[in-house]
Amino acid sequence: MINSFYEKLAKLAVNYAVNIKKGNRVLITGPALAKELFQALYIETIKAGGYPLLNVGIEGTQELKLKYASEEQLLYVDPIQITILKEFDAYIVISGDYNTRKMSLVDPKLLSKVQGSPANREIWDILMERIGNKELKYLLLPFPCNAFAQEANVDLFSYFKFIEKALFLDKEEPVNEWLEMEKRQDDICKHLKNTEKIQIIGEDTDLTMSVKDRIWVNECGHLNLPDGEVLSAPIEDSVNGHIRFTYPGIFQGKEIQNIYLEFKDGKVIKSSADKGDELLKELLKIENADILGEFAIGTNYGITQFTKNMLFDEKMGGTIHCALGSGIEEAGSKNKCGIHWDILKDMSLPGSKILVDDKVIYEEGKWKI
Repeated sequence: MINSFYEKLAKLAVNYAVNIKKGNRVLITGPALAKELFQALYIETIKAGGYPLLNVGIEGTQELKLKYASEEQLLYVDPIQITILKEFDAYIVISGDYNTRKMSLVDPKLLSKVQGSPANREIWDILMERIGNKELKYLLLPFPCNAFAQEANVDLFSYFKFIEKALFLDKEEPVNEWLEMEKRQDDICKHLKNTEKIQIIGEDTDLTMSVKDRIWVNECGHLNLPDGEVLSAPIEDSVNGHIRFTYPGIFQGKEIQNIYLEFKDGKVIKSSADKGDELLKELLKIENADILGEFAIGTNYGITQFTKNMLFDEKMGGTIHCALGSGIEEAGSKNKCGIHWDILKDMSLPGSKILVDDKVIYEEGKWKI
């Protein structure tokens, strides 16, 4: 018998977020520790008439590959993986881990080389293009595990409650809550349509960019669970100024603290971090990783704490995030890269605001429209 939490989450994922239809081929991937969620998703996919294919990761294999594989093996991607990404109708990714610090001893240069490889770039390009063209139904959703609870500084039982609230699973009709969010964010996107200049002002921050002729996208539970953001894609050569990210950036479990970036004509010209500076600089060496592919504003005020899990953190009401690297094609981004790395900034602090075409639309964590 499936635990009711996983059953509710799987129903929300399959029937609302991804909306599996009869005949859909569905890849479900994630860690072996998420057995119950795998089973629940498998059942709901079958009930919806889909054909599920499970790809279960075994703990330890990722770091063993980085330790023992040759460079040729590290950079190799099996053509079957490419075929699946090109041909399947849906791709559900379970986010869970047994050890969020498993990459701590891995050389930053090696991580950068693997992430920036042509094969990894090809995977990202396929995903971004098919998601952007609505050809692939994609979803990332969480598995409540001790490693994530530990990062959030809570016990596992409290972490379950945290996820329930963030996903509206504590409500009688979760889907209605997501539909209401969709409606609210549609109104915001309509207000921002046809705007051009964005200016972000905050702690050690004055950053400008153009989103002229770019699209504002309403993220309301169809790509991520939890969700809650409105986003666009900066014109690639338009970003100028500086920004300090008040929350640490997390890259494959490695923490990069107090990230500061300066931009000129769209590219990072100066960077620093109090911790993880070497990794930051290596990541910026990846082709096109020094360009912003996304600018987004978090809208989910049900997420009230930073957990070092960007699936939750980037959705927090009162924050913005910028993604270095691959852009959101649906929003009109032209930037192609082997990574898409979101970094978070608190915009609830005194003096923080967002201006659109020189008008304040957001101030100290609250909308003004």
